[in-house]
Amino acid sequence: MEANFQPDREFLKELVKYKMPFGKYKDWLIADLPVSYLEWFQRQGFPAGKLGAMLNTMYEIRLNGLMFLIDGLRKLG
Repeated sequence: MEANFQPDREFLKELVKYKMPFGKYKDWLIADLPVSYLEWFQRQGFPAGKLGAMLNTMYEIRLNGLMFLIDGLRKLG
Protein backbone atom coordinates (compact mmCIF):
# COMPACT_ATOMS: atom_id res chain seq x y z
CA MET A 1 0.00 0.00 0.00
CA GLU A 2 1.44 3.35 -1.06
CA ALA A 3 1.15 6.32 1.32
CA ASN A 4 -0.33 9.40 -0.30
CA PHE A 5 0.51 12.26 2.06
CA GLN A 6 -1.00 15.61 1.15
CA PRO A 7 -0.47 18.49 3.58
CA ASP A 8 -3.65 20.24 4.71
CA ARG A 9 -3.31 23.44 2.72
CA GLU A 10 -5.85 25.41 4.80
CA PHE A 11 -4.15 24.41 8.05
CA LEU A 12 -0.78 25.51 6.66
CA LYS A 13 -2.24 28.81 5.43
CA GLU A 14 -3.51 29.45 8.93
CA LEU A 15 -0.19 28.38 10.43
CA VAL A 16 1.67 31.25 8.74
CA LYS A 17 -0.77 33.77 10.30
CA TYR A 18 -1.40 32.21 13.74
CA LYS A 19 0.11 34.10 16.69
CA MET A 20 1.38 32.70 19.96
CA PRO A 21 -1.24 33.73 22.54
CA PHE A 22 0.96 33.69 25.66
CA GLY A 23 4.42 33.39 27.14
CA LYS A 24 7.83 34.73 26.24
CA TYR A 25 6.95 34.88 22.55
CA LYS A 26 3.40 36.21 22.88
CA ASP A 27 2.16 37.76 19.61
CA TRP A 28 4.93 36.14 17.55
CA LEU A 29 3.78 34.20 14.52
CA ILE A 30 4.02 30.45 15.18
CA ALA A 31 6.04 30.15 11.97
CA ASP A 32 8.62 32.60 13.37
CA LEU A 33 9.13 30.97 16.77
CA PRO A 34 12.71 29.94 17.53
CA VAL A 35 13.48 26.26 17.10
CA SER A 36 14.63 26.10 20.73
CA TYR A 37 11.14 27.14 21.88
CA LEU A 38 9.49 24.50 19.71
CA GLU A 39 11.95 21.91 21.07
CA TRP A 40 11.06 22.95 24.61
CA PHE A 41 7.38 22.35 23.92
CA GLN A 42 8.21 19.01 22.35
CA ARG A 43 10.02 17.96 25.54
CA GLN A 44 7.41 19.41 27.94
CA GLY A 45 4.34 18.48 25.94
CA PHE A 46 2.39 20.55 23.45
CA PRO A 47 -0.77 22.25 24.72
CA ALA A 48 -4.10 20.67 23.88
CA GLY A 49 -6.22 21.79 20.99
CA LYS A 50 -5.47 23.91 17.97
CA LEU A 51 -2.47 25.70 19.50
CA GLY A 52 -0.79 22.39 20.29
CA ALA A 53 -1.46 21.14 16.77
CA MET A 54 0.03 24.33 15.31
CA LEU A 55 3.14 24.15 17.51
CA ASN A 56 3.62 20.44 16.85
CA THR A 57 3.23 20.95 13.09
CA MET A 58 5.75 23.80 13.11
CA TYR A 59 8.16 21.62 15.11
CA GLU A 60 7.83 18.80 12.56
CA ILE A 61 8.26 21.21 9.65
CA ARG A 62 11.48 22.56 11.16
CA LEU A 63 12.74 19.12 12.19
CA ASN A 64 12.24 17.69 8.71
CA GLY A 65 13.55 20.62 6.69
CA LEU A 66 10.16 21.51 5.23
CA MET A 67 10.28 25.30 5.64
CA PHE A 68 9.72 25.62 1.90
CA LEU A 69 6.06 24.80 2.64
CA ILE A 70 5.77 27.82 4.91
CA ASP A 71 7.93 30.13 2.80
CA GLY A 72 5.83 29.38 -0.28
CA LEU A 73 2.61 30.22 1.55
CA ARG A 74 4.05 33.48 2.87
CA LYS A 75 4.85 34.56 -0.68
CA LEU A 76 1.24 33.93 -1.69
CA GLY A 77 0.10 36.33 1.03
